[in-house]
Amino acid sequence: MSAGATGVGSLPGGDAREAAKTATGSFEDFPYLPELPARGPGADMIGRSIGLLVDMYGHVEPSGWRISDRPGRDTRRARSWLGEDLDALEEFTQGYTGKLKVQAVGPWTLAAALELHGGEAMLQDAGACRDLAGSLAEGLREHLADVRRRIPGADVVLQLDEPSLTAVLLGRVRSASGYRTYRAVDRQVVEGALRDLFAVHDGEVIVHSCAPEVPFGLLRRAGATGVSFDFSLLTEREDDAVGEAVEGGTKLFAGVVAGTDGPLSDPGGSVMGVRKLWRRLGLAPGTLAESVVVTPSCGLAGASPAYARAVQAHCARAARSLADNPE
Repeated sequence: MSAGATGVGSLPGGDAREAAKTATGSFEDFPYLPELPARGPGADMIGRSIGLLVDMYGHVEPSGWRISDRPGRDTRRARSWLGEDLDALEEFTQGYTGKLKVQAVGPWTLAAALELHGGEAMLQDAGACRDLAGSLAEGLREHLADVRRRIPGADVVLQLDEPSLTAVLLGRVRSASGYRTYRAVDRQVVEGALRDLFAVHDGEVIVHSCAPEVPFGLLRRAGATGVSFDFSLLTEREDDAVGEAVEGGTKLFAGVVAGTDGPLSDPGGSVMGVRKLWRRLGLAPGTLAESVVVTPSCGLAGASPAYARAVQAHCARAARSLADNPE
């Protein structure tokens, strides 16, 4: 049984075919739909997800993405690039059967990033947050159906990127002026919105955050089947939550290799920390391979193309090392 490996989402450069070739070639058993933010606004993760929204639109202001009354150039561009990326992925997955991951930004990170007409984040308006989550759910339903039509053999895994989730829960998201922070959103409200959104997909749903203090317990209760995180930010304080998650069947997408250029250790060394965690938690080494998927620590948009390719190959080798030598 091989421990899996996959990418997080973004890659450097702007060539959709090259990116699809890399994502499918590096991870033959678990490819993903690449994102190429270097192309500009609309190819960034926020813009791409705004392009998925139904009856809700956005445009770019100097301060970031702002809500619009009608679809403009920025929304159209986001949709056009997503179409291009899907065409490329479809070309390189002819006849493919197996897991395939697609990514979108989750409702809370989107609410923290998307501005209302007045320039404040949507996060400060509970009604706007509900509308946003509903619009995103509709859009994801259509997007997932499109992916399944294009790649009928795929077992689609949905990844929701929520790097701002912890800041939303702890009241750390800064206002437009930067002088104050928005009030923390009630945990029950956050969990409920996520649970409703996860329900649009009847397959695996994982949540990715490369921020510290990932709320493992909340995500598990909301119904996430996996959590993707930067392994280097994990502290022993989170041991209990991680142990409970694993014992409850949650998969860990462990980001063990840096997302920006640097020296790569041997693949076995990259997953040493995962083995240590298993020992610390008193978990059976035999469960490692089915519980852990090896990934880079975050997206690779800031890496050089050569490093991005090397890291993905390295993750695949590290996953094999974990499966062959769980102890």
